[in-house]
Amino acid sequence: MPSATRTIEALPPLFVNDGQLDDDQVGILRPSTLDLPIGELRERFKADGYLYVKGLLPRNVVLKARHEYFNFLEPTGVLKPGTQPIDGIFDDSKDAATFPGIGAGAAGGNGHPGEHAAKFVDRALEAHYQEWYSKDLCKHPALKEFVARLTSWDDKTRAFERTLLRNNVPGNKAIGVHYDQIFLRYGEPTAITAWVPIGDIRLDGGGLIYLEHGHLLGVEEEAAFTKKARLRGLSEKEARNAFNQNMMSTGLLSEGPKEFSERFSRRWLVTAYEAGDVVLHNPFAIHASTINRDPENVIRLATDLRFVDSSKPWDTRWSVPYTLGDGV
Repeated sequence: MPSATRTIEALPPLFVNDGQLDDDQVGILRPSTLDLPIGELRERFKADGYLYVKGLLPRNVVLKARHEYFNFLEPTGVLKPGTQPIDGIFDDSKDAATFPGIGAGAAGGNGHPGEHAAKFVDRALEAHYQEWYSKDLCKHPALKEFVARLTSWDDKTRAFERTLLRNNVPGNKAIGVHYDQIFLRYGEPTAITAWVPIGDIRLDGGGLIYLEHGHLLGVEEEAAFTKKARLRGLSEKEARNAFNQNMMSTGLLSEGPKEFSERFSRRWLVTAYEAGDVVLHNPFAIHASTINRDPENVIRLATDLRFVDSSKPWDTRWSVPYTLGDGV
């Protein structure tokens, strides 16, 4: 597939669930490269709450996974006839709603989004268990080794078995505003998420966006919920449930990134991603995504991989592969 790289002087219109982002609501995600000293990379991760690493994974490995994924989903009719699976071109003669994404934020938390989409959703779920994904991509040593070095966790670095392999068909709903500790409530906040774009993603192709200094706001939100729980005299277990009762039913802070930006006077940081790039973010980094408006109808494909310091309490619900309705 063609490279997503381009100069970022004139941004295309960027749309989120509640409208178009204004120019003053948008900034650029800071890239980092592997040739930077590890000390500087650690400082960037601490300061920004994220680390956007160019070329962390081999491009050919990522593109192979993309090819295999869309080859696997081709029988569902999602791809435009006559196109190559690796390009992931949506058949726009069909209703995008028939091909919904999966994961947190779907109807019922992470339940089945509807019988009309059963074949597509079930096939997308099965893809999690294929060797080209679960082994070749998710367990590629370059990623775990980098996380171990960045965090100094070394051999205590554990990769969660539960991952979220998500597609986003052009025009479908985008990911709402959240931070990951919301979904990792049964462990200490040490987990690091590696968001891996599986293919190139244009600026308007539905990639992740990060709230500027959002990790600091995430900590503040968490502290506010904790204080409310303690004032109410809740037990630790009750407090965990109370956290998510303060969120929306899907665990989101907000469905609307535009309104969220206005409320807190913070910009959303964006970029065009390339296959091989990885964004690492801490459990309080607030993020969302834009609506996929790729001009060539390219389906956005990406996965969430998570790592934790196994010497500290962690959310063991993430120790088994993802299934619909698993309550996480």
